[in-house]
Amino acid sequence: MNSEIKQILIKTSTASIATLLYKRGLRNQFIQGVSRLGEKAKRMVGPAFTLRYIPAREDLNPLTVFREPDHPQRVAVEQIPEGHVLVMDCRQDASAASAGSIIATRLQIRGCAGVVTDGGLRDADEIVSLDMPSFCAKPSAPTNLTKHQALDLNVPIGCGGVAVFPGDIAVGDGDGVIVIPAELVEEIALEAKSMERYEAWVIEQVHAGEPIIGLYPMSDETRARYDAIVAKENV
Repeated sequence: MNSEIKQILIKTSTASIATLLYKRGLRNQFIQGVSRLGEKAKRMVGPAFTLRYIPAREDLNPLTVFREPDHPQRVAVEQIPEGHVLVMDCRQDASAASAGSIIATRLQIRGCAGVVTDGGLRDADEIVSLDMPSFCAKPSAPTNLTKHQALDLNVPIGCGGVAVFPGDIAVGDGDGVIVIPAELVEEIALEAKSMERYEAWVIEQVHAGEPIIGLYPMSDETRARYDAIVAKENV
């Protein structure tokens, strides 16, 4: 994903992306049950780097496993490339955290673009204060070891009911997180640019008192009026 495409997507709402994906037959790309920590957090865009958890088994997940240098969660934090989003599969179980503020802070220092989990995040107050956006099912204090065993890195996962493949683009805003298949990213971004421009114009007309019928979606008459405005602006 080049910088131009990234800048377009960072200005594009997940709602617009959802509509563009729906036009292509993709109805299930919005991660369910996940919301952004902090109302004022910035938008998120980046390729997915994935971590898969399975249900924890007590004899395999004592606190001492965190001392192991090859523990998958710790390895993920040190291997995720700059600008990527850590996407975690917790089987939609938020009764325990999938990470906390120390992990999140390290990810921010390493240039991570964001964190997404369909499980919980602990130390939510501290994570909110970071400059890196984080999305989770809910804050949850128990350590991940009580419910989750970190297992696989950068493999296809399910997060909030969505198939996420490494390298897919995760976009997050106040509505939540949507996943764009890697092969569609440029196509979606280029169409999104004109769509966002059109919807901004529609909002202006609504504020001016124009009725929605024939405006959104546009009638032929409205389309001709809008096209004339765009043509004039591009002269």
